[in-house]
Amino acid sequence: YSHWKGQVLTADELHVLYEGIKLNNVHQYDYVLTGYTRDTSFLEMVVDIVQELKRANPNLVYVCDPVLGDHGSMYVPQNLYPVYKNKVVPVADIITPNQFEAELLTGKNISSQKDAVEVMDLLHAMGPDTVVITSSDLPPRLGDRFLVSLGSQRHVRPDGSRTTQRVRIEVPKVDAVFVGTGDLFAAMLLAWTHHYPNDLKTACEKTFSVMHHVIQRTISYAHELAGPGRRPSPPQLELRMIQSKADIEDPAIVTEATVIS
Repeated sequence: YSHWKGQVLTADELHVLYEGIKLNNVHQYDYVLTGYTRDTSFLEMVVDIVQELKRANPNLVYVCDPVLGDHGSMYVPQNLYPVYKNKVVPVADIITPNQFEAELLTGKNISSQKDAVEVMDLLHAMGPDTVVITSSDLPPRLGDRFLVSLGSQRHVRPDGSRTTQRVRIEVPKVDAVFVGTGDLFAAMLLAWTHHYPNDLKTACEKTFSVMHHVIQRTISYAHELAGPGRRPSPPQLELRMIQSKADIEDPAIVTEATVIS
């Protein structure tokens, strides 16, 4: 959009909201989800709140989309990077970086699937048990109209030993710019890992299939509004979320994940 209004929420404002929630004794949460943030103190307050909530409920799952940038450049202030790396990622249970963000957080470049696995292992070592690299520049096996995403999930067996499931999934590219797909992805991964906590393959297939259905419905509608030969505008490309309710609840699987070593 050409114009937008609003404020960047500060740590103090977040703290006041959280205090209100606590005063009413409605701060029993199973999940916390965070995405795009521009303020370091806000992010640090999120970490404090997550730690407090985890003390009250050790089973709480914190899902973090570490929004830092894409395609080699940051689109948040640089001082957010050390906060994510040193404070946020260590308390997160599930993270959903893109390739650029995963490389930034680990200091390691991804130029092969082996590199991606090593980066996901480094991210595990920082704290999260589930890592999904939402998009990468790796060459797709299905052709250049697809994007490669990868996921990794650590499990602790009853005897205390660890096992890791890693998956690769290729998703069709769409020639348009959408706003909110990262938020939708993180929300869907939260929902489907809730239903399949020990099966990353199925959780990813469900998540990416929801994304496919929502995006296809959106792009079809946008082209219809724009008319023949015209490129849809941002308002026409608003995600068709309500219209996709049935697909969000029970998506037909259109993208299958491959288990990799």
